[in-house]
Amino acid sequence: MSDDWFLLKDTDALHTPSLLVYPERISHNIEEMLRIAGDSQRLRPHVKTYKMAEVIQMQREQGIEKFKCATLAEAELLATTGAKDILLAMQPVGPNINRLIELAIAFPEQDFSCLVDNHLTLEHLHNATRTNAKTLGVFIDINNGMNRTGISPNEDVISLYRAIENAPNLVAKGFHVYDGHLRIPNLDERKKACSEALKPVLDLRAQLMAKGVKEVAIVVGGSPTFPAHDNRADITLSPGTVLLWDAGYGDKFTDMNFQYAAVLVTRLISKPQPNQFCLDLGHKSLASEMPFPRVKFLNTSDFEQVSQSEEHFVVSVKNPEKYQIGDIFYAVPMHICPTVAKYPEVLVVENGRVSKTWKVAARDHKISV
Repeated sequence: MSDDWFLLKDTDALHTPSLLVYPERISHNIEEMLRIAGDSQRLRPHVKTYKMAEVIQMQREQGIEKFKCATLAEAELLATTGAKDILLAMQPVGPNINRLIELAIAFPEQDFSCLVDNHLTLEHLHNATRTNAKTLGVFIDINNGMNRTGISPNEDVISLYRAIENAPNLVAKGFHVYDGHLRIPNLDERKKACSEALKPVLDLRAQLMAKGVKEVAIVVGGSPTFPAHDNRADITLSPGTVLLWDAGYGDKFTDMNFQYAAVLVTRLISKPQPNQFCLDLGHKSLASEMPFPRVKFLNTSDFEQVSQSEEHFVVSVKNPEKYQIGDIFYAVPMHICPTVAKYPEVLVVENGRVSKTWKVAARDHKISV
């Protein structure tokens, strides 16, 4: 692949800022994800990164039918594309419980499940499924160090699992374990840390199976950690960012052979000072939760990123004489997931030209349900 793979041949009518996607590179990333997993049945990729039906279909064409999502809009998008097994990797509370059940009723051919980490939410799920006479799968969300959601891997998990089994309209599926806190660059060290963090979860599964439970599925591993679990045939892997990849992960995890498949395109709009430029790449176009640098520029190394506001991105410049107002720059976000959600559609690049657009169909919190 040439170093200028990202360049467009014609930019005269190109609106900036825009987000470009490269299907050939997405295909490579799907193949690499499958290579690491060894089998499409071992994968439950997360759709939160891209939220596009076309990327889901590209994976389904490779035999992937289990998916994970973070919102009900993403769950509905998966259902409309025909995905067979849909895990809402969030614990639904309040009206979202009935929204999930409504979605499951609307798509009876799909297998829906969600997360729980406490008995109160489980009771609410039980009551709602009983009222609607609808069966729903449930994974216990286990906190093995991320400290964001979930229940600690102890005897309380066994109690909660038994409670799920005793709820007539709920099906105990297993454990969901997100080890996103393990971002160790060295793969061997990452594997060791992942094994240590997963051991209590494996022990809990062994306890349940010793008591007669036939199958306890385990869904584990985000994009940085799923290669660390590649030798575990009895778990399901759930990467997400790998589909589009980004500079944050790409620079840190050099053992991973994924390609940048989404690129921001921006223009130089002002030169407020001799060595300071402004690009049209503000908060509304690029996720701003990351420290600087927030992007990796592909066609210049002269910029130092200084500040960002709603519509503006300010850089200091080493060689200002090289650039003119209107010049185009290509940049890979450090964090692609929240950046995609800022665009209603992306521009699809094939053979150096924009060939069509793809709708970011699940960027909002609701589609119809």
